[in-house]
Amino acid sequence: MTGDERETTSILDPRWDAAGLVTAVVTDHRTGEPLMVAHMDAEALKRTLESGEAWFYSRSRRRLWRKGETSGNVLRVLEARVDCDQDAVWLRCEPAGPACHTGARSCFYRRWDGAKLVRD
Repeated sequence: MTGDERETTSILDPRWDAAGLVTAVVTDHRTGEPLMVAHMDAEALKRTLESGEAWFYSRSRRRLWRKGETSGNVLRVLEARVDCDQDAVWLRCEPAGPACHTGARSCFYRRWDGAKLVRD
C-alpha cells in the first residue's frame, strides 16, 4: 500500500520499521495522561486487538510480553488508534495499577527543571 493509500484506507496496514516494529503510545483513558511508550510487532498488535489487553515486544528481551504478566498491573485497552501513516499506535487504556516498572503511575514521572530531572 502506498503512503497516500495508507492515509485514507479503512484497512489496518501498519508501516513496520526495519525491525518489524511500530511505536505504541499508551495513555490513561480517563485523564489523557501519558503512561508509557513501547513497541509492538505484528503478533503483539494482533493479541492486543483480540484480547483487549496491551501486549508489546521487548527489544531488550527479544520477546512478546503482556503488560502486567508478572506485576498484575494490566492495561485494559478501551480504544486503539493508528496515526495517519500507520507507523504508530495509540492505546487508550484503563490501568490496573502503576504503568511503570519502577512503581510510578506513569513512566513519565520526571520533568526537566533547568540542569536536572525532578521527580513529581
